[in-house]
Amino acid sequence: MLHHDFRRFLDALDRLNPAQIEDAQSKIMDLRRKTEAISEIEARAIQDHKCPYCGDERRQKWGRTRTKVQRYRCTGCQKTYSGRTGSAIGRLHRPDLFLVALRDMLGDAAPQSVRKLARQLGLNKYTVWRWRMLVFSVIGSSSTVSFSGIIEADETFQRESRKGSREWVRHFADPKKVAPPPRPRWEDFTTKGLKMMRGLSKWQLPILTVADRGGARLFRRLPNRKSVTLERAMKPLVPSDAVLCSDGANGYKKVAAAGGLEHFVVGSKAGTRVASGCYHIQNVNSLHTRYKSFIKPFCGPATKNISGYIRWLEVRLAGMRPAEIVRAS
Repeated sequence: MLHHDFRRFLDALDRLNPAQIEDAQSKIMDLRRKTEAISEIEARAIQDHKCPYCGDERRQKWGRTRTKVQRYRCTGCQKTYSGRTGSAIGRLHRPDLFLVALRDMLGDAAPQSVRKLARQLGLNKYTVWRWRMLVFSVIGSSSTVSFSGIIEADETFQRESRKGSREWVRHFADPKKVAPPPRPRWEDFTTKGLKMMRGLSKWQLPILTVADRGGARLFRRLPNRKSVTLERAMKPLVPSDAVLCSDGANGYKKVAAAGGLEHFVVGSKAGTRVASGCYHIQNVNSLHTRYKSFIKPFCGPATKNISGYIRWLEVRLAGMRPAEIVRAS
């Protein structure tokens, strides 16, 4: 019976006008998107057979959820669950649209802004924003990376941003109890005649970038520009038999001296960029360019979220697919 209904449906397509064909294509694309999302979620349940409540592996199919995901019933504790139970995406009402947002974050094209993606999906911009923060929590911090051979290291800088902070609001509400924040607002530079800082200021935070010739790479935000902070961050990354290439920062010199490493100091001016014909930091400089191109459309994300954006760039460069995020959630 279903076969005959499907044949009649295919025959009816020939009688559709252009507007109806567009509507049919839109409906089919929507159904395909939902089916793919359900398949990814159910693949997570197949991968992990254990009950999220008691750990029993015995289960039986028990209908489907409101979002059409396969539900199971645990033979041990008699509770029902699905592939979303206990995961970071367990309470999402539109897993199909979440998968579209994931593809936008991890695709080959540059990711869209939150507002543009929200308009495309027909969602509130805050929903898309929360989804991005959810993805940040899933991908977590940088994974362990092993470096060897010729290791390049350098820093790029990200201006501090206090988006979403209520510090000035609290200060104006009660100036006697709440001191003014240490960083002036942008309007203060013009209304109060403050001197604008050029070059590197104390409001620019360093992002350490490390790479070797084998393709291993790492981004890490440092809390400050002190040489001791740089030294502590670099020491566990550089093995004793490596060759370190960097600029002349004291932190790199101390790491090389403490580990007995061969250290080549290269500069940014012509004639100093390459030492001994093959020692340079052009690979990390290329990563800095990719980082700045990636972060520019976001117009300075809040400093409290910058580690999430850095990790986002890392997983994009690593080629992580949306299905991996869903299964890891």
